[in-house]
Amino acid sequence: MATACRFAAQLGLATLPRGRAPAGVVVAVAQCGSKVSRGVAVRATSGGEGVTEDVPEIVKAAQDAWDKVEDKYAVAAIGVAAIVALWTAAGALKAIDKLPLLPGVLEIVGIGYTGWFTYRNLVFQPDREALISKVKSTYKEITGSSS
Repeated sequence: MATACRFAAQLGLATLPRGRAPAGVVVAVAQCGSKVSRGVAVRATSGGEGVTEDVPEIVKAAQDAWDKVEDKYAVAAIGVAAIVALWTAAGALKAIDKLPLLPGVLEIVGIGYTGWFTYRNLVFQPDREALISKVKSTYKEITGSSS
């Protein structure tokens, strides 16, 4: 704490007069040794140096994508339904996790299926190529794109 007080003294920061601080002013109080010194008044202003109001690129992309959507009501409804589905799934998983034996059994089944899927589709190159082509064809069917 003493270091912070010496730093404030080096900057020549003045203490506030007694009373309440005006609106929009943040007051910091520091304790130097056994004395409590009043803090520094800081006021945030707009238009300072280094302040940029650039919107991140991802936000611009999301806004552009939202502007291209024709049926905004349907997209919003699907979004709400997805959130409700995630909430329901999380609740179901919490309920299953409280059962004494079921979580361990499901974990073993998941590990076994992951091993089987890896051996069946990812270990050998022809199997990997077949899986990639199947994923691409399914993507084309869903999106209706030709690329």
